[in-house]
Amino acid sequence: MISPAELFALLSDETRLRCIILLSREKEICVCEFSYVLNSIQPKISRHLSYLRKSGLALDERREQWVYYKLNHDLTKWAKKILENVLQELKDAEPYISDFEKINALRKQHPCSNL
Repeated sequence: MISPAELFALLSDETRLRCIILLSREKEICVCEFSYVLNSIQPKISRHLSYLRKSGLALDERREQWVYYKLNHDLTKWAKKILENVLQELKDAEPYISDFEKINALRKQHPCSNL
C-alpha cells in the first residue's frame, strides 16, 4: 500500500505527473506512446513508469515487445481522492491539454506497433 509521502513524492516529478494524468484519461498507454507524447526517450519513460508500477499506482502488461500501462483502480480511498482532485484541477492546463491532444492524434494516425 502506498503511503501519503510516497504518493506526493511520485506526483512531484513532472514526467510522472504527466504520465499519471494521461493514464487517468486513457484506458491504457504503451511506453512508445508515452515517449512520443512526452517527447522523451524510452529508457527515461520506462524508468518513471517503473516507479509508478513499484508503488502500486500503475499496472503493466507485456504484449509481445510492447509494454502497456494503466492506473491501478484498487488504491485506497484517500489515494483515489487525491488523484481525482489532481486530475480535476489540472486537466484544462498546459502541458496536459497538449498531451491529450497529442495522444488522440497519434492514435488516429498510428497504432503503437508502427511507431
